Amino acid sequence: MGYNRRMNDEIFTQIAAIVGQEHCSRELEERHCYSYDNSRQTFLPDAVVLPDSTEQVAALARLANSRKIPLVARGAGSGTTGGALPVRGGIVLSCTRMNRILEIDRENQIAIVEPGLITGEFQQELKKQRLMYAPDPASLKFCTIGGNVAECAGGPSAIKYGVTKDSIIGLEVVLASGDILRTGTRTEKGVVGYDLTRLFIGSEGTLGIITKIITRLLPLPEHKETFLLTSGSLAEATELVAAILQENILPCTLEYMDKTAIQVVADLLPGALKKDTEAMLIIEIDGDRAHTGRQTQLLQKLAATRQQCSLRQAGTEAEIAEIWKARRSISPAAFTLAPHKTSEDVVVPRSRIPELVQFCETLGSRLGLTILTFGHAGDGNIHVNIMSDNSKEGEEARVAAAKKDLFEKVLSMGGTLSGEHGIGTSKMPYISMELNDTSLRVMRQIKELFDRNNILNPGKIFPESSSGDPSPFQ
Repeated sequence: MGYNRRMNDEIFTQIAAIVGQEHCSRELEERHCYSYDNSRQTFLPDAVVLPDSTEQVAALARLANSRKIPLVARGAGSGTTGGALPVRGGIVLSCTRMNRILEIDRENQIAIVEPGLITGEFQQELKKQRLMYAPDPASLKFCTIGGNVAECAGGPSAIKYGVTKDSIIGLEVVLASGDILRTGTRTEKGVVGYDLTRLFIGSEGTLGIITKIITRLLPLPEHKETFLLTSGSLAEATELVAAILQENILPCTLEYMDKTAIQVVADLLPGALKKDTEAMLIIEIDGDRAHTGRQTQLLQKLAATRQQCSLRQAGTEAEIAEIWKARRSISPAAFTLAPHKTSEDVVVPRSRIPELVQFCETLGSRLGLTILTFGHAGDGNIHVNIMSDNSKEGEEARVAAAKKDLFEKVLSMGGTLSGEHGIGTSKMPYISMELNDTSLRVMRQIKELFDRNNILNPGKIFPESSSGDPSPFQ
C-alpha cells in the first residue's frame, strides 16, 4: 500500500484546527527533535502534533486514516529498540501535554492517569499517600507511563511485583478509525469478554493509541533493607541468584552486574571494592520490620556459606542512593568503553544465568568485542551490551554475528529475545527465530483488524515481505 508522504498545506491546516496552531509544527528543527530515540536511529517525521485530549487524538486518527498518513505515538523517546521512530514519515503524536493524574482512589487502590505522565513523578506523588505503583524501569525519572505500557516495561522490582502488564487493569485506546475503545475494569476481577487490556500492553502503538491508563496500586512497604554482595567468582555470584530464591528468600530487587559493568560505575559506588571483584548483586528486601528481619537473617546465613562472597548492608539513605545511581548509570557509562553500543535484554530461566553469562564472556573473546552483562537477575532478564567502534573495518559485521549467536543461544536455553524493551525495528529481523509462521500470521490478522490501512506505527514488529512492501498484511 502507498502512504501519503506529503504534508501539504490543506492537511496541516486540518491538524492545526484540531490541536491549535501552537501545538503542531512542520519546522525542520522541531521535526528533528522527534526523529530519534534511545536506539540512536533517525527517521524524520513530516509533522509533530501535541494533542491535549482523547477527543483530539481521535480526530487526528480519523484524519490520518482517511488520508493514509502514518501516525506514530511517542512518549519520552527513551526506548532502545526504535519503537517510537517514524520510519515511514508521517505524523509523530507526542503525548507530552497529556500528562495528568486524573484520579487516585486510595480506598480501592487504583489510579487513572494519562500516557504522558513521567513514571517517577507518578511514584513520588503516590508516596505522599503511602501508596506505590510497582514497575520501576531504569529510566523512570524521564520515561512516560504510556511508553512503559506500549513496551510492557519491567525494572528491578519485577521479581516480586511483576512488570507493567501486572499493574495495569484497564485502558482507554483510540483506534486507527478514531473510535474510542475502553478495556478492563476498575475492579480486581473481571472476565467479561476477551482480555483486550493485555492485547494492547506491549503492542508498541501498532494497534491503537493509549489515552488513559487504569493502574493497580499497592500499599507502600513499611521497611526496606538494601545489600551489596560482591564476589571474586562470577560463577558463584550468578549461581547464588537461584539459591537465594530456593532458600525462601523473596527480594523485591535482585540485580546483577559483571566485572566490566562494575568498572564503568566504580567511582559512583559507596566504599572501595576488592581488586578481585568479578561480580556484584544488589539485593533489596521489603515488608514489615519483622519480615525483613527474618529475610535478612536467611540472606546473611546463605552468603556466609559462599567462600568468595562478601555481603554488606547499606546503612544510610545516602548510601542506598549511591548504589542505585551507580546501577542506573551503567548503560550511559558504557560509552566510556567504546563509541557504539548494541543493547539486548534477553531472558533465560534464572537457573541458567551462569551459563548465559559464561557464553557472553566466551563470545566477546572469540569475536574480539567487549561485552558486558548486567540486569534483573531475579527474573532472568539480563542486559547484554555489545560495545564496538563501527568506524573500524569489520566491526559492525562482528557485532551482527555476536547478536545472532546470542539470540540462538538464548532460544536454545528456553529463553526469549526481549524481556522489556520490545521488538521495534532493531529486533524485527530476528522475530521469526522465536515465533513460528502461525504465530506471525495470527498477529498480522490482529493488526489488520485494528488498523486496516496500517497507519499506526508502521514498520515495527513485522518483518517486511520479500518484495519490500512495508505492509504487514502481505
